[in-house]
Amino acid sequence: MTKRRVDVVCMGEALVDFLPEARGRRVRDVKRWTPRLGGAPANVAVGLARLGASSALVGVTGGDEFGAFLHQGLAREGVDVSCFRRLAGAKTGLGFVSLTRKGERSFVFYRDHTAEKQLAAKDTRAAAPLLRSARVLHVGTNSLLEPRARTAVTEAVRAAHHRGQLTSCDPNLRLHLWRRPAELEALVRALLPSCAVLKLSDKEIHFVTGRRRVEDALSWLEDQGVTLAVVTRGAKGAAFRFKGQTGRVTAPRVTVVDTTGAGDGFTAGLLYGLTRQADTRAALEALSVEVVHGLARFGCLVGSHAVTRLGAVAGLPTLAQLARRCSRSGRGSAG
Repeated sequence: MTKRRVDVVCMGEALVDFLPEARGRRVRDVKRWTPRLGGAPANVAVGLARLGASSALVGVTGGDEFGAFLHQGLAREGVDVSCFRRLAGAKTGLGFVSLTRKGERSFVFYRDHTAEKQLAAKDTRAAAPLLRSARVLHVGTNSLLEPRARTAVTEAVRAAHHRGQLTSCDPNLRLHLWRRPAELEALVRALLPSCAVLKLSDKEIHFVTGRRRVEDALSWLEDQGVTLAVVTRGAKGAAFRFKGQTGRVTAPRVTVVDTTGAGDGFTAGLLYGLTRQADTRAALEALSVEVVHGLARFGCLVGSHAVTRLGAVAGLPTLAQLARRCSRSGRGSAG
């Protein structure tokens, strides 16, 4: 296991996304599928590695060929998979993506009794040196369908928060996975006091906060103890709440091919920027609103780049790609 300090440890699922040959087709009409890396925490880890940050993934996948595909693919991207457990005899989760002609997506998942739900305390114990070394611990919720997984991740986030590390959560809500969505609501709300950073989409705010207006939701999240609360708004950009102030940033205009990786790209960009500005929660709290505004703008830049390619990962950019894009648009540096 690595002894170096890691910028971001992501905890949660990696799945195999099967992408259609073309947009505008239903799953039943697709003739050819292409397997790609998927799963929100894995996407964020890849996005960070592409930007030049060190990232790791803690989670569980099957011992099957799909698990090998994920393990090898993540390693090729530069993600530390030393604590990404392959479970013999278990199956890897699969997702089949269908796209409208405008790039909006829908999913058909095969995740019943799959390996990512087997995340447990033994995984966080095995990853303890890695977790303690991290500048940021980032988690999602889609691998937390079993009580032991919820307990393991909740305790890991609370321990990191207690140590003064930056903690981040993007619930990435998939309500259809939950037999009792109230359990998901309780899980997210239990995490809030230990989350320095929380990112929601504008479609998720009512479920988590009970508020429909973005400004009201952000204020409520701040009242729950979230240091930096962010709501992404698709093509409209993002809004954030920090130090009692609400800010907004716009998203660059791009030709949308597939919206699947937009939120994960935003999160990767935001966390990359944070690791370059703040090593701890206290350092985050010391930042100015102007700096945070710039970090959110960079998150939008990365997220907008992600939607220009098919799949959640293909469009995640490197810093060099962002620099070239900004140079062409006359916007200056991507950093």
